[in-house]
Amino acid sequence: MLAIKHCNSSDVLDVALSNQTQQMFVVEPLRCKENLNSTTNPTAAGLSMTLGIVSNIIALVILAKAYARLRKRSKATFLLFASCLVATDLAGHVIPGALVLRLYTAGGICNHPDATCHFLGGSMVFFGLCPLFLGCGMAVERCMGVTQPLLHARVVCTARTKVVLVMIWFLALTVALLPFFRLGSYTYQYPWTWCFIKVLGNTSIADETPPTLTDMVFVLLFSGLGLASLAVALICNTISVMTLVIARVRRKKCQRRSAKSHDIEMVTQLVGIMVTSCICWSPLLIFGLMSVIRSYRGSMGGDLETYRTLMVMGVRLASWNQILDPWVYILLRRAVLRKIYRLTTGRSDLRGSTFRRWEISSFQNSVKSAINLNGGRDSRRM
Repeated sequence: MLAIKHCNSSDVLDVALSNQTQQMFVVEPLRCKENLNSTTNPTAAGLSMTLGIVSNIIALVILAKAYARLRKRSKATFLLFASCLVATDLAGHVIPGALVLRLYTAGGICNHPDATCHFLGGSMVFFGLCPLFLGCGMAVERCMGVTQPLLHARVVCTARTKVVLVMIWFLALTVALLPFFRLGSYTYQYPWTWCFIKVLGNTSIADETPPTLTDMVFVLLFSGLGLASLAVALICNTISVMTLVIARVRRKKCQRRSAKSHDIEMVTQLVGIMVTSCICWSPLLIFGLMSVIRSYRGSMGGDLETYRTLMVMGVRLASWNQILDPWVYILLRRAVLRKIYRLTTGRSDLRGSTFRRWEISSFQNSVKSAINLNGGRDSRRM
């Protein structure tokens, strides 16, 4: 009896200890004290996400129809690039947006980086670099098509374009995965509803360390690639615009019609995409560089709140890029511009107008391309 009684007491003691041990190792999400008084209503984020999804789906449908109709023309490569850009924007709006909404609903989480934070941070880097790389690739492709049309026709094709697209996605994915190989890190960012590259120390966690040298290198790589893509796109689009303007002036003097209607339309859309990307992404890329350099040097001082606010403004502007990109293509099409021309001028007849000349020259270009292609094939057979 004594033995049984002793055994029962020890069992009770073991159960109590095991329960205490389990309670000690259960880690619940830590709510940030700094975020308790801030607005965590996910309504604005949900509306923004819905608007982005609808915009990208509309643009994707229009692009798919245009690509199916113009698959064998010179515009097909541009449409393939644009379709991939819109599809990437759509995925970049849905995947990170759903995680951000979850964090908004939780009221902000201030834990050490977990699996959710790593996935969200990697998604933001990947879906941030992809549009910048794609915009750069589109600008280079159009610059070659405008300045070196023969070289463009000989080198650029659908198969090679698809290879370039895969390389762009692979490069962006490689950069996003670098923190998993201990080059840089992702962490929760103020107001603790999103994750990104570690550019500032998290003062809400007692043992949180400031950004390390690898963090600074990672931010330099991310911002450097983004700013370099914007710079290359700016240079290529400037060359394309200047080439088209010079060609148009020369043809006016010779009283000849312009034969670059599709080029004008595509370059106009590219300039719109480039301006949108510069406005939306430049603040985050620059603020990230400024924040990590000052934080690494330990010279942040009392400017921590200022830089936190700048980072939040930067990421919100960057999220609008995925909403505005599809509307740039939707609104800067010839069909839409033609309707705007009719509404603003009150003219229903387009004879003698620029849009009419665009249509005529576009038809002439298509006929000439078909004749040249058939002539080249006949010469090869002979």
